[in-house]
Amino acid sequence: MARRNHSSWPLSGAMLVLLFAAAQGCAPATFQPGRSFQRCAALPALGATLYWTYHAANGTAELAFRAPQSAAGWVAWGINTERPGSMVGSSVFVASPAAASGAVSVLMTFLESTSPGLANGTLKLDVPVAPVAQYTAGAYTVYVTVALPGNSTRQNTVWQAGALSGGHIAAHPMSGPNLQSTMTLDFLSGGTGTGEPNFVVHRRT
Repeated sequence: MARRNHSSWPLSGAMLVLLFAAAQGCAPATFQPGRSFQRCAALPALGATLYWTYHAANGTAELAFRAPQSAAGWVAWGINTERPGSMVGSSVFVASPAAASGAVSVLMTFLESTSPGLANGTLKLDVPVAPVAQYTAGAYTVYVTVALPGNSTRQNTVWQAGALSGGHIAAHPMSGPNLQSTMTLDFLSGGTGTGEPNFVVHRRT
C-alpha cells in the first residue's frame, strides 16, 4: 500500500482555528482582517469568550475578548496583579461607545478600589500595542496585546459587563454572573480555574 502524503491535504489557518475552537467548546468566530489566534476559552460567566496567542519569545499575549452586550452597554477584560478573585487590583480594558461619534472606544484603567476613578492609562502592566475594539452582531470584541506580569504565563483574569448612564460607564449588576467573572488562566497550556467571587465595582462620581 502506498504511503499517504498528509501534506497533500493542507489545512488553512482559519480551519485550524475553527477545529481548535470546537475542541475547546468555544463558538466559531471571525475577527478583523489579519487577526487569528491559537487558543480559546469559553469563560464561565456572562457568555464571554477569550481567544489568544502566547508569544514565548517576549512574554506577551495577543488576545481578543468577546462578550455579548447591547450597544448601550460596556464590557471589560483585564488581569488582576494584586487580589486574586477580585476586580479591585485589576488592570482592565473597557469597551463602550464613544460619547461623541458612537464608535467603540477602549478605556485602559486600574481599579484601585470598589469605587474607581476610571482614569485612562493607569495600568499596572505593559501594553506594547494600543488596544482597539469593535461592536458587531450584538457583541463587543476587544483586541489587546499585553506583556504578562512577572513574565508568568499563569494570570488571574477578570471580566465584566454593564450599562451606560448618561453616556458614561455605570455600575455593573451586583448579583449572579457578574459576581462570578474571575478565572485563573495559563496562557501557555490553556489550563483554567475559577476564581473566588469578586468584589462589586462601582463608578466613582
